[in-house]
Amino acid sequence: MTTVIDLGEWGDGFRRDPHPFYARLRERGPVHRVRVPPPDGHETWLVVGYEEARAALADPRLSKDATRIGVTFLDEQLIGKYLLVADPPVHTRLRALVSRAFTMRRVEELRPRIQGITDELLDAMLPLGRADLVESLAYPLPITVICELLGVPELDRAEFRKLSNEAVAPTSAESEYDAFARLAEYLTELIEDKRCSGPSEDLLSDLIRTTAEDGDRLSPGELRGMAFILLIAGHETTVNLITNAVHALLTHPDQLAALRADPALLDGAVEEALRYEGPVENATFRFAAEPLEIAGTHIAAGEAVMIGLTAADRDAARFPAPDRFDIRRDTRGHLAFGHGIHYCLGAPLARLEARTALRSLLDRAPALALDGPPGDWLPGMLIRGTRTLPVRWGQRGGLRLVR
Repeated sequence: MTTVIDLGEWGDGFRRDPHPFYARLRERGPVHRVRVPPPDGHETWLVVGYEEARAALADPRLSKDATRIGVTFLDEQLIGKYLLVADPPVHTRLRALVSRAFTMRRVEELRPRIQGITDELLDAMLPLGRADLVESLAYPLPITVICELLGVPELDRAEFRKLSNEAVAPTSAESEYDAFARLAEYLTELIEDKRCSGPSEDLLSDLIRTTAEDGDRLSPGELRGMAFILLIAGHETTVNLITNAVHALLTHPDQLAALRADPALLDGAVEEALRYEGPVENATFRFAAEPLEIAGTHIAAGEAVMIGLTAADRDAARFPAPDRFDIRRDTRGHLAFGHGIHYCLGAPLARLEARTALRSLLDRAPALALDGPPGDWLPGMLIRGTRTLPVRWGQRGGLRLVR
C-alpha cells in the first residue's frame, strides 16, 4: 500500500521554508505520494529529484490537458484553452501563433523602456529612505511592462494584483472562482475593445491580427487564454524573481559584496537566484495519459503528477552544496523556467527585467539592507515569494549614474 504524506501536517514551517522538507523527501526517494496543504487538499504524485523532474517535464505521457482524463478545471472553464493546459498538436499550434508576435526582437526593443520605468520607480522610492521593495519596485516594474506590451489601457493595477494573487495563490475556493470569473470578464471586454478600435502596435492587437501561412488564427477563447497567461505569468513570476533575488543577496552579504565588486557577476546572480529560490515552486499539474513509471514508481493512468522545480534545483546530485547561495556557481540546467515544450515563453523578458532592476537598485542604493523580516510567504505550492520585503538604504542612495 502506498504511503500518502500529508504536507499540510508540516504546518507554517513548510510554507516559510520548504527546502528542508523537500530534502527529507529526496533522502527517501525521488517520487512520493502526497496530499497538498489546504485549501486544495487533494492527492498527487510529487517529483523531487532533479533528473527525474527534468525527464518528467519532457515526457509526452504526462499530459497538461486534463480533459484527456475527463476533467476540466476552473481556469479552463472560465478563461479558455491556453498554453499551460494544452498538449500537442494544440499546444504546438498555439505556441507557433504567439511566437510570431512575441519575438526576441520585440523583447530586446523593450530594453530602454524597462530601464526608464526602473529609473522612474527608483526616483520615487529612494528619497524615502526605506520602502517595501515589492510595492515600490518588484511589482510595479513587471506589471507596467506587460500592460504596456499588451496594450492594456488604464488597468486598475491594485485590483488586478488582488485578482492575480488569488488566481495563482488562492486563499479559498470561493475567492479563486471569483478571481477567474472577473479576469475572464475583463479580458473578454479588452479583446472586444481592441477588435473594434483602429490599428495598434501592441502585442494583444498583433495576436488578434496574427495569421499563420495556412490562414489559421486564434479564436476568441484562445485569445482570452493567451492574454490571461501573458498577463499573469508575465508579471507574477518576475515580481517574485526580483524580490527573491534581492532577499537572497541581502541575507548573503559576502555574495552581495562580490557582486558590487564585480558587476560582471550580475547574470550569474540572477541565474543563481532562479536556482536557489525560483519564483515557481512547482510546475502546474500534469496527468498520466497512460500508465507509466518514474524512477520505479508506478503512476496509474489519470493520476496527477506535480513536478518540484525548487526541489529539483536543490538536489545535491545535480548542484553540489545546493543550500549555499553562490553567484559564481555553474547554474546551467536549472529548472526555474521549466524544460521541454512548456519552457517559459517569457523567460527572456523576465531575465531582462530582473537584471535591469538589480543593477539599477544596487548602483543607486549602495547601503541597501533589510529593514525587518520579509512578509508572509504566499500560500499554496505554485508561486514562491513573499508579500512584502522591507528595505532601507543610507543617505548616499538615490543618485542616478550617468550611462
